[in-house]
Amino acid sequence: MNKVFLIGNVTRDPELSETNSGVAVCRLGLAVNRRFSSNDETDFFNITAWRQLAERVAKYVKKGNKVAITGSIQMRNYEDSTGQKRTAVDIIADDVEFLTPKNASSSADDDFAPAAPRKKPALEAFDDDSDIPF
Repeated sequence: MNKVFLIGNVTRDPELSETNSGVAVCRLGLAVNRRFSSNDETDFFNITAWRQLAERVAKYVKKGNKVAITGSIQMRNYEDSTGQKRTAVDIIADDVEFLTPKNASSSADDDFAPAAPRKKPALEAFDDDSDIPF
């Protein structure tokens, strides 16, 4: 099973483009802090989203936003400009959840809203034991 779950901050504004056949693709970078590192180390991932997810990410996400990404790891080999063989690791997003609150985002056209703050339920005293049979 190839499944990855990442929470981090977007390192650059998403880049939306289309394939030759018109399929939307969005690429962005994600910085993820290592939880148990004593040196505050950060890993950087390339994220790719496709189709409607790509359009939604491009519309609502910007550099600095915190997001949760569920997807899969994909390895690819390529040759760089000097002819040296390289390997790249990409995360193909299946789902992206926006974690930055709406009021912290400067986007003018946000359709998603954070959950309204909940009030603590009032505790009521219940001392009526008259209907207990023992």
